[in-house]
Amino acid sequence: MKEKRTQWGSKWGFLFAAVGSAVGLGNIWRYPYVVYESGGGAFLIPYFFAIFTAGIPLLILEYSMGHLYRGSTPLAVFRANKNFEWLGWWPVISSAVILCYYSMILSMAVKYILFSVDKSWGQDSNDFFYNEFLKLSDSPFHLGGIVWPILIGILIIWAVNWLICYRDIKTGIEKISKLLLPCLLVIMIIIVIKGITLDGAATGLNALFTPDWDRVKNPQIWISAYGQVFFSLSIATGIMMTYSSYLPDKTDINNSAFLTAFANSGFEFLAAIGVFSILGAMAESQGVAVDEVVTSGIGLAFIAFPKVFSTMGIWGNILGVLFFICLSFAGITSSVSLVEAISASIIDKSGWQRKNVVTVICVIGFAASSIFSLNAGLYLLDIMDNFINNYGIVAVGLLEAIMVGWIIKPIVIREHTNSMSYFKIGAWWDIIIKYITPAILSVTLLQTIVNGFKTPYGGYDRTALIIYGWSVILLGIAGAVWISRKPWKKEESV
Repeated sequence: MKEKRTQWGSKWGFLFAAVGSAVGLGNIWRYPYVVYESGGGAFLIPYFFAIFTAGIPLLILEYSMGHLYRGSTPLAVFRANKNFEWLGWWPVISSAVILCYYSMILSMAVKYILFSVDKSWGQDSNDFFYNEFLKLSDSPFHLGGIVWPILIGILIIWAVNWLICYRDIKTGIEKISKLLLPCLLVIMIIIVIKGITLDGAATGLNALFTPDWDRVKNPQIWISAYGQVFFSLSIATGIMMTYSSYLPDKTDINNSAFLTAFANSGFEFLAAIGVFSILGAMAESQGVAVDEVVTSGIGLAFIAFPKVFSTMGIWGNILGVLFFICLSFAGITSSVSLVEAISASIIDKSGWQRKNVVTVICVIGFAASSIFSLNAGLYLLDIMDNFINNYGIVAVGLLEAIMVGWIIKPIVIREHTNSMSYFKIGAWWDIIIKYITPAILSVTLLQTIVNGFKTPYGGYDRTALIIYGWSVILLGIAGAVWISRKPWKKEESV
């Protein structure tokens, strides 16, 4: 019999939280670049194919397992098959690492809100970011000293995580998601409206959406599409399975999965329009082609955009503040979801009180995150992020599909979700989970590993990649196996 479990205040509360988790920094600074590099408008073909053959099917899988087995990810997997409990802990451990370096990114975003007020980065945003602000060391092995503005920002982020997650999900995560997600959308709409009116915006949008149909024939583009969908939906991180465990007994799981995926995609498109409008204006002002200013990730947020904000007068100050508030809000909704995935797992395993668990997690999390406030912090972030997202999370998604497809059997999950959903999924879902998703993710993972060995990521020394990359993956697996050997507070399955 299912035990009484905390529930969302409403289905919309769950959807706001789930979409808030999915809508993160990658939607703003990664997706536009991936579209541009992968054939522009032509990329939408493999992108939507990936959504329907991996994104939505895996969301249905995770929503259904969390709801059916009524537990955080490790407990849900344990109840489904005791031998796979370690597979539930692996993404939780990975999420803990993500949470630590994520706090550094959010710390920088919060600080740049203040920098935007008077454009503190001056005329050379590149030198300001790396040398004046981060005081970046010359290698990942030269850790250096503490960058105090970063450390203070990390403390603030962990305090925010604690304030939100210390409460139960209804008055904590659900409430803040309902507040921040609409604010995030409004801010992005303002950025887009102003962006498309800038001189050169059309040039940027043409560069983004002009289709290059020949690129669709390249298998790597399809791999990129699956990578983007996987990256942006919070799949295989322990979040969605945990969130769905708080749903009421009767809820439309299938529809929720489709709504989450399409809401996330819609925000990605909106962000892409805003980003490339501004990049087009930047190219126009410098008299160069768009491909000379296009970048992604931290380079886009903290170097390229400040550079163009500097040329926009008072609107540069306004857009700068709005842009970095947008990054901060997107990051916080994702950050609290990671805290929840970790804390719920520990609560289920140990039986400890929520408030105590969240407090301990936030204290330890801040201590662990402090390493990213050192002069070499950006190097560590870059390497760990690459390995966890491109190896760890993809491997977890692959193993989840194999577990459900071949051990639990897809029909068990499908019958459960269809029993309460208006939109019924058919045997096509079984085929996707059993054959298509594992095949595609296997190719993606193998291709990434081969490329990684051929060309060391980011030009880093192989020793650095082993210490900060591969060791994180291996320690995550070892930790998951070790924890899975410990008894649960209640070992009965549903």
